[in-house]
Amino acid sequence: MTDQPTADRPVRVMVVDDHPMWRDAVSRDLAEAGLDVVATAGDGEEAVRRARACTPQVVVLDLNLPSLPGAEVCRQVVAHDPAVRVLVLSASGEHQDVLEAVKSGATGYLVKSAGREELLDAVRRTAVGDAVFTPGLAGLVLGEFRRLAAEPAPASAPAAPRLTARETEVLRLVAKGLSYRQIADRLVLSHRTVQNHVQNTLGKLQLHNRVELVRYAIEQGLDDEI
Repeated sequence: MTDQPTADRPVRVMVVDDHPMWRDAVSRDLAEAGLDVVATAGDGEEAVRRARACTPQVVVLDLNLPSLPGAEVCRQVVAHDPAVRVLVLSASGEHQDVLEAVKSGATGYLVKSAGREELLDAVRRTAVGDAVFTPGLAGLVLGEFRRLAAEPAPASAPAAPRLTARETEVLRLVAKGLSYRQIADRLVLSHRTVQNHVQNTLGKLQLHNRVELVRYAIEQGLDDEI
């Protein structure tokens, strides 16, 4: 399993892109900002092998890759280690690509027109569990989750684990799309306390990341509560 980032331990990042100049530029920007670029890869199969070998915390992943599509890379990497978080960095802002990436396990999606500081912020936020999307795409993902939540649940679905009142309150705000920092400000809690509540909830619900948590919360109707 991957380690959690701390103040004295930089975020471990892997950059996957088939264009060498772009891959090198992104890697350089991340390294200059103090992040630890532990590996790079230029095709899908290489990306899967190297991710398993170097256990990054965040994979910055292009979707259009030779040998193995980016969405399949994401699926295999997350299946091998659910603690790995995948931030897609793609030239495509097409809705189908975004939804396919999220369904494959990506926790964030930026288009390549994003600026350097936006990318750095997105990688850091992804590392601590935030779901980060290019403006306009988060609403698309939430809408898809609401559509899926409207579908009939399996008759044999198990009973949901009991959450504390505070965990439920945090989960409700997660479902509304608030970041951890916004939730902390709203509930007058520390950022770390909000993270701890989310991690406890993920454990209870046997979920792997914030994207899955948002979907669960919407299925429970928590995004409609006041």
